[in-house]
Amino acid sequence: MVTFKSEYTGDLRTIAEHLSSGRKLITDAPLDNHGKGESFSPTDLVATALGCCMATVMGIHGRKMNLEMDGLNWRTEKIMRSDPRRIDTINISFQWPQPQGDEQQRQRLKEIALSCPVALSIHPEIAQNIKFEF
Repeated sequence: MVTFKSEYTGDLRTIAEHLSSGRKLITDAPLDNHGKGESFSPTDLVATALGCCMATVMGIHGRKMNLEMDGLNWRTEKIMRSDPRRIDTINISFQWPQPQGDEQQRQRLKEIALSCPVALSIHPEIAQNIKFEF
């Protein structure tokens, strides 16, 4: 179990601490929702978590297949809906400039990514458009 300690610091900003490591992250409301947009918004973290989780599980399974995942990178786009205000769509495009393994191994990595814990936890009304370029 992972435990976090968080605090609202005013001016639409929060600080969250990962207690086992002491690392902190700051969230800020986005510019289009009364904030300063100086850090990730909470909904940015949801979209970011999806790509990071996918890459992490690909890395875990790539390691088991003796594949080096170095160089894997991705771009994430979050699209909001206005009424009610919520995430509508998350678009992620993965690139692996020097892919390893055969087509079957790379296909398995894609399947693993699409079933990562964050992907399975996101509400089904949020579209997840994932593209793999490898």
